[in-house]
Amino acid sequence: MRGLAGKTVIVTGGGGGIGGATCVRFAEEGAKVAVFDIVKAAADATVAKITASGGTAQAFICDITNYESVLAGVAAVRAAFGPIDVLVNNAGWDIFKPFLKTKPEDWQKLIAINLVGALNLHHAVLPEMSERNSGRIVNVASDAARVGSSGEAVYAACKAGLVGLTKTLAREHARNGITLNVVCPGPTETALLGEVLATSSNPDKLAEAFRRAVPLGRLGKAEDLPGAICFFASDDAAFITGQTISVSGGLTMAG
Repeated sequence: MRGLAGKTVIVTGGGGGIGGATCVRFAEEGAKVAVFDIVKAAADATVAKITASGGTAQAFICDITNYESVLAGVAAVRAAFGPIDVLVNNAGWDIFKPFLKTKPEDWQKLIAINLVGALNLHHAVLPEMSERNSGRIVNVASDAARVGSSGEAVYAACKAGLVGLTKTLAREHARNGITLNVVCPGPTETALLGEVLATSSNPDKLAEAFRRAVPLGRLGKAEDLPGAICFFASDDAAFITGQTISVSGGLTMAG
């Protein structure tokens, strides 16, 4: 894709399934990749995969729910790689329970990781992008934000909030040459999905229900997402902002 070589890219949750695959793809496109994760071993594993193939990457241990940790992480990236060109807010967490069976402490953790974390990252990188009149932000939400999902009320609310945030910031920063767009995965085979399924009463039945709901007949794979994410970050998408695309095998079809 055009315009990614040499760019400095932050990917949150870069030690996970979708995040790790996204980091690898950016590195393949010639970008310098800052792998943000709260788990050092996971971030290091992604970096090792990239550097073994000749790419450029570094792990940054960051708690995205903590504003000071985010500021420190972003500053460390600037020191290592230079100005930040691309931010991918990918980190997320979920549980699978009917809303009335959740507790306030569940809500707070879901909101902190899925929404506040992204707020922190936007607030940390947008000033510099605005000064340079250049930047790309890609937010990874969920099809749950577009159509709802039983058992994921607060998660869906957070991801819907992320979609609304993206559209608003896309309007506010269009004059600065910054684009912001959203990629919404459907059910995707990652460690997080495994953890979510484990919180249900019948994980196998739920996984099969997810699969049967997808017109293409399978769950997504982590490698299905980086193409759309990198596209929005590339020069090929220079005139696209405030948009949402689902990568979900046709689970949702929004026009």
